[in-house]
Amino acid sequence: MREIVIISGKGGTGKTSLTAAFAALANNSVLCDADVDAADLHLLMQPEIQKRTDFMGGSKAQIKPELCTGCGTCRTLCRFGAIIEQYEVDPIRCEGCGVCVDFCPVQAIDFPVQCCGEWYLSDTRFGPMVHARLGIAEENSGKLVSLVRKEARQLAEERGSDLILTDGPPGIGCPVIAAIGGATALVIVVEPTVSGIHDMERVIDLAAHFRVPGMVCVNKFDLNIEMTEAIEQMAAQRNVALLGRVPFDPVFTHSMVAGKTLFEFGQETPTHQLVREIWTKIITSPSMNPLGIVDFKATIQ
Repeated sequence: MREIVIISGKGGTGKTSLTAAFAALANNSVLCDADVDAADLHLLMQPEIQKRTDFMGGSKAQIKPELCTGCGTCRTLCRFGAIIEQYEVDPIRCEGCGVCVDFCPVQAIDFPVQCCGEWYLSDTRFGPMVHARLGIAEENSGKLVSLVRKEARQLAEERGSDLILTDGPPGIGCPVIAAIGGATALVIVVEPTVSGIHDMERVIDLAAHFRVPGMVCVNKFDLNIEMTEAIEQMAAQRNVALLGRVPFDPVFTHSMVAGKTLFEFGQETPTHQLVREIWTKIITSPSMNPLGIVDFKATIQ
């Protein structure tokens, strides 16, 4: 079983649109949306939820008034000002550090685990999908990403799927680290801007640290040809495979508004063929086929 994780150094590069397009081309795959802080792959996949499960993440303090003596220890120690004058906990300010729980002299503070969101097992027109929704202003997104990927792998094993296609989160933070560890290959989507090339370099460094091979795809390349060439030069210098260029094409926006993938919307354009060629390069790459043989079923439909 192999897993392709599509990531980017920042949001808005077209990562999810390309993931959806690849889903339309892949056979026998399981889809996974690991961008739990701002999940949007479901907007194009229109999943039918088969199973819904609460995600239990961090804890928040709760003072038991019948035991509290009002000694003030918790208020003194709380770095976030979460203990108000009536010795109640402000859930918005509470960061769940647990200091008040550990140092309360009469053990008058509970620390229950909170429900931070939900994760789902769904069916889509392109196969099964695992996705999630993190609650507003909730933390532990890295933990939820790990859970979603674990469930996707288990689902793939149960259904005999040989490929997991994961829409990863942007950036280089905890959710990204949780999304790329143990992946077979990364597809790094870059846009031709100054920040784009900087963000790409950070993502390449992160991938190298975790020893996950990466491949670069330049999206909207024709907005700045000079910067596109600079991105390709940097990728070559860092020994990162180049997948190709995707032009700025309104068909992506039109298909997104219609809730469809690139290959489900409108007539065939040169962009369709370019994306097909990029997908072929991905599934036939040395990273995906270390033995030099394309031996799995994720071929173009």
